[in-house]
Amino acid sequence: QVQLVESGGGLVQPGGSLRLSCTASGFSDDDYAIGWFRQAPGKERERVSCFALTDSSTKYADSVKGRFTISGDKSKNTVYLQMNSLKPEDTAVYYCAADNLYADCVLGMDINYWGKGTLVTVSS
Repeated sequence: QVQLVESGGGLVQPGGSLRLSCTASGFSDDDYAIGWFRQAPGKERERVSCFALTDSSTKYADSVKGRFTISGDKSKNTVYLQMNSLKPEDTAVYYCAADNLYADCVLGMDINYWGKGTLVTVSS
């Protein structure tokens, strides 16, 4: 049974930083991808970033390029999302997602596993 445990959300002022973590358990090997999606009130879910545990491939939404960095630690089965220069429009519930196919994460389709979500609020 695959489980995803997220941490790191909270309240931050505009221009500030937060780091989200997602730790996966239950995968039989490291041939999977972990991504972050977010959903703001009244808006559709948006794919923020993806990370492939096998070769460290990454993908970012245009809205976060240059501000967010995704990275992974295979030994800990953990992926991090470092969020800098946060803006009020980054406010959302951020969900960790895992899939055996990196492409599914990139396309935001047919995701196998989801975390419970962590709230990020950017406000002064």
